[in-house]
Amino acid sequence: MGSPPPGLAGRWRRLFAGALDWLIINLLSTPFGWTTWQAAWDTGRGFWDGYTVQHVFTAGLVGFLYFWLLHSFWNGQTPGKKVFGIRVVQDNGAKIEAGQTAVRQAVASVFQWLCGFGLLLDVGWMIFDPRKQCLHDKAARTVVVYA
Repeated sequence: MGSPPPGLAGRWRRLFAGALDWLIINLLSTPFGWTTWQAAWDTGRGFWDGYTVQHVFTAGLVGFLYFWLLHSFWNGQTPGKKVFGIRVVQDNGAKIEAGQTAVRQAVASVFQWLCGFGLLLDVGWMIFDPRKQCLHDKAARTVVVYA
């Protein structure tokens, strides 16, 4: 592991980049996941209803492909990371490889499927880690740096 490489991206940038990426993923996956708009808005009760299982699966699949393909073939960046000026690299500073990206995203997906607790554990780890790594970064031996 060693000491952190220079230029580690800030925690807030990572958070906002991830939020922007998930907004994009949900916009891309929504037309394929919801069978009707009634599943999203319940007019009888007058509030937003939960996601259907079909939408969660579709968003998860689109999310996996989105992060895997973009990190692998777009300089370690997604649109969210590009907007916030950060990218994913190997922990030694080299360009991230497709297999490494698949491991990184598979571990992140498992944590996300564990509902709120898994996601909080994965992302929350970054708060106390001196290298600002989430658990999925540790599994794939990656860090997020300024682009």
